Amino acid sequence: MESRNQTSASEFILLGLSEKPAQETLLFSLFLCMYVVTVVGNLLIIVAISTDPQLHTPMYFFLANLSLVDFCLATDTVPKMLVNIQTRSKSISYPCCLTQMYFFHFFGIMDSVLIAVMAYDRFVAICHPLHYTTIMSPGLCGLLAGGPWVFSCFVSFTHILLMTRLVFCGSNELPHYFCDLTPLFRLSCTDTMVNRVFVLVMAVMVIATPFICILASYARIIVAVMKVPSADGRKKAFSTCSSHLSVVALFYGTTIGVYLCPSSVRTAVKEKASAVMYTAVTPMLNPFIYSLRNRDLKRALRRLVNRKIASSS
Repeated sequence: MESRNQTSASEFILLGLSEKPAQETLLFSLFLCMYVVTVVGNLLIIVAISTDPQLHTPMYFFLANLSLVDFCLATDTVPKMLVNIQTRSKSISYPCCLTQMYFFHFFGIMDSVLIAVMAYDRFVAICHPLHYTTIMSPGLCGLLAGGPWVFSCFVSFTHILLMTRLVFCGSNELPHYFCDLTPLFRLSCTDTMVNRVFVLVMAVMVIATPFICILASYARIIVAVMKVPSADGRKKAFSTCSSHLSVVALFYGTTIGVYLCPSSVRTAVKEKASAVMYTAVTPMLNPFIYSLRNRDLKRALRRLVNRKIASSS
C-alpha cells in the first residue's frame, strides 16, 4: 500500500564515466574516435557484402547481420554519452531511459546469439565440409538469423514491462553512462526480486548458453585443425581462431561479470568498465577481427572503395 502513495522519478541523472571536466574532455575525444571507427567499419562490411555477389554465402550473411547489430548497439549508448559530455546536461527522461534500455538489451542479445551462430557456421564448414551446403541451407540460415530477432524482441519487451512496475522515489542519480537494469534496481524503492530472477534466467539463456556452445564449437574445430597435415594450414587456422576467441572472451567475460556474478562482488565502477567493453570496444574490434584476416572480404572492400573513387572522379 505504501508504494501507491510514492511518486516515481520522471527523469534520471546519468553520472557517466567520470565527473571531472578534464577527464570528460579526454573521454569525449576517445569515444568519438571509437564510435566513428565502429560506424565506418561496420557499414563498410555491410555494403561490401550486400553489393558483392561472391560474398552471398552463409558466413558473410551472418557477418553482415553482426555488423548491423554492432552498429546499432554502439549507436544506442555512445552518442547519448557524447551529447551529455558536450552539453554538460546529464538528464534523461524516464520514457527515454526505458527506450534506451530496450534497444540496448535487444541488440545486446542479438550480438550474443549471432556470435554463437557464426561459431556454429565455422564448425560446420571445417568439421563437415562435404555437407556444408546441405546443412547450412537458406531455410536454416534464415531461421538462425531471423529467430534471434524475434526472441530478442520478446525478452527486451518483457524487461521493460517488468521495469514499469517499479517505483523510484529516492535518488535519481544513475552511476552509469546509459540506462541499464542493475543500476536502476539499486534506485528502486519497491521489490525487484521478480526482475532480478528474470534477468538471471535470461542471462543464462542468452549469455551462458551461447558461450558454452561457442567453446564446444571451437573445441571441435581445434581437434579438426590438428588433423590438418600442413603446418602452415594449422598455423593459419589457429591464428584465425585465436583472434575470434579473443573477441568472444572480451564480450562474454564482461557480460557474465555484470549479469551472472553475485551482486556482492559487483561495483558501479566494474559495471561501467565492463559495459565499455561490450558496448564500445567489441563493436569497434569486430570489423577488424572478421575482415582483416579474410582475403575475400578485403578484396570486396578494395573493389567497393575503387568504385566510389571512380564514380566521384
